[in-house]
Amino acid sequence: MFRSVILPLKAVVLNVLSILASYGALVFVFQQGHFSGVLNFEAMGVIEATLPILLFAIIFGLSMDYEIFLLSRVAEVYERTGDNVASVAEGLQRSGLIITGAASILVIVAASFVLADVVVVKAIGLGLAIAVFVDVTLVRALVAPAIMRIAGPWNWWLPAWLDRILPQVKHDA
Repeated sequence: MFRSVILPLKAVVLNVLSILASYGALVFVFQQGHFSGVLNFEAMGVIEATLPILLFAIIFGLSMDYEIFLLSRVAEVYERTGDNVASVAEGLQRSGLIITGAASILVIVAASFVLADVVVVKAIGLGLAIAVFVDVTLVRALVAPAIMRIAGPWNWWLPAWLDRILPQVKHDA
């Protein structure tokens, strides 16, 4: 869709940043027991084994969704103007409201899970809320546009041999 080698690599690396931030918060809160009194649980010194796997799948999917929202708008402008700086700025402006709105709803819903009595449910809620908040406020709003602006025309680099074998996919405006 975006005909680039750099953009998907950037997306994966940035998605992992949000996931790692969530994992760090979960260790801090649920493994080490910080805020256990506020969240009404007793720290066991470990994280439930399936929690990182479950959160990875959910967070990676959500994070990639936000990335595609952003990149779709950036690519539309870039195809029209050929100006990387303008496309990043306008793409962020055009996608920011929808990304922020969707993320705000998800953060509120996920954060409400910390009111549950089951510790794993609390952890899922807190992990999702932190990951989405970090992803939208830091990764999508600051880091991704900064990397795209610095990368300039390299954002859209695709080797000729790969260009020949990939199908041409046009997205609707």
